[in-house]
Amino acid sequence: MGEEQLSAKAKEALKHIRNWIMKYSLMPSVRELMQEMDYKSPRSAMLLMAELEENGFLERKTDGSYKMVKDLSTNETARTVAVPLVGSISCGGALLAEENVEAYIPVSTLLVKPGYKYFLLRAVGDSMNEAGINPDDLVLVRQQSIAENGQKVVALIDDDATLKEFQHKGNVVALVPRSSNPKHKPIILERDFQIQGVIITSISNINF
Repeated sequence: MGEEQLSAKAKEALKHIRNWIMKYSLMPSVRELMQEMDYKSPRSAMLLMAELEENGFLERKTDGSYKMVKDLSTNETARTVAVPLVGSISCGGALLAEENVEAYIPVSTLLVKPGYKYFLLRAVGDSMNEAGINPDDLVLVRQQSIAENGQKVVALIDDDATLKEFQHKGNVVALVPRSSNPKHKPIILERDFQIQGVIITSISNINF
């Protein structure tokens, strides 16, 4: 048993399951998988889940629902999950990040790891250009509320989101720009702000 026995439809179902878990942190039900795959009857989705269970990708829990226990190996074609693009973020002054999802963009599972939520933001401004983040870059963010010194973070200040390098000593925090433009200055705080996530990578000037 294994992925060499999986049908093309079962592999497609596994991709839908992977995306659903990324979006909702929950396994989809049979009916939800049916809807994602545009089937007319839950039976087709049920058979695919049974095939995935038989080949070791899903496991049935005591309540009868499934959990995903394995993904396709990396020698398969590239695996992706759909990560939401949720607007723009300031790399200068704080700019309110739009919470409406503009699109879902496939991102490699080599970049997004199980057990975390991720989102994409479009960079605005030049305060992080020396860190390789320029206007219109897409920034991949892993949602978390803590960070280590030197990590690039999305921080929420007075309901506005900004992207800076995180530095702290004791109770004092500095959100530091990394810019060739001298107008950008550090933001000095105590604990009166929230970290929304840590930057994993940025992708240059993608427009669509």
